[in-house]
Amino acid sequence: MTKTNRVLTGSLVGIASLISGALYITNKNKSIQKREIKPFFTHKAPYVFSHRGGMQERPESTELAFDHSLAMGLTGFETDIRITKDEQVIVFHDATVDRTTNGSGAVSQHTLSELQQLDAGYRFTNINGRKPYQNHPQAKIMTMAALLQRYPDQLVNIDIKDHPNSYEGTIAAERLYKVIKENHAESRVLVTSFYKEQIERFHTLDIQDEIAIGASQHEVTEGILKCYSGLGHLYQGLADTFQMPTVHKGLVLTQRKLISWLNQQNIAPGFYGVNNVDYMVDLANKGVHTLVTDRPTIGKQFLTFYQSN
Repeated sequence: MTKTNRVLTGSLVGIASLISGALYITNKNKSIQKREIKPFFTHKAPYVFSHRGGMQERPESTELAFDHSLAMGLTGFETDIRITKDEQVIVFHDATVDRTTNGSGAVSQHTLSELQQLDAGYRFTNINGRKPYQNHPQAKIMTMAALLQRYPDQLVNIDIKDHPNSYEGTIAAERLYKVIKENHAESRVLVTSFYKEQIERFHTLDIQDEIAIGASQHEVTEGILKCYSGLGHLYQGLADTFQMPTVHKGLVLTQRKLISWLNQQNIAPGFYGVNNVDYMVDLANKGVHTLVTDRPTIGKQFLTFYQSN
């Protein structure tokens, strides 16, 4: 994931004026419509996902990372997808390969075969300043199909990264949907995107409405505005979960009011970038459903503590 972009900040500055206007609304406590809970969200909460497999402890989005996350006993993975030149769905965050591999250029300009020749552990540096995973056989770019097949018991959060107006973006939702169906993973994946268009495209494909979806930036913004303005009962978004940073531009998003409002509708509150056990405990006690961490070892410590109390 990346930080929520400026659309959230720009919209949230209007909260104060909306709250004032809401004082004149006499119907603001109208009952809220609860969503049907998708199979993805029927397991015991809180969920703890490793961010790109646990990017602070292993090379992100590789078997090395996902194997480590699995060994730590986390609920599942937060992942991202990109479309390759030959229209394959890969597990990868950036638009280019430069930051994490020994290659260069756009993902969309490389075939899957070319991408899998790269060393995805090349640039990873551990806390001791060393690079222990260069040329490691498991430090390779994966396809989403391979990930679903290798980890059949893990929940997988999948973020569509390609811009909806790019060619890759126009086919991403359909290609991902096909991979999910072919691997019978409908009940164990959550599909998200910062782009409203990608969420809507995927939702249209899922005719049976069985696959959980997350909120786009637009929907998160709309929901927060309505929650804090007293218009929460008017919210009619598609999302089964909101995944948010804990703080954005000085605005704390972990307030009980927002968390409670989401839970009232069966929308799972989720926060990413949570790398402290005490903070995880605090958020879980507030009613947060999903915690996304860069450090699977911290996630394991939290789950061990939380489940023993």
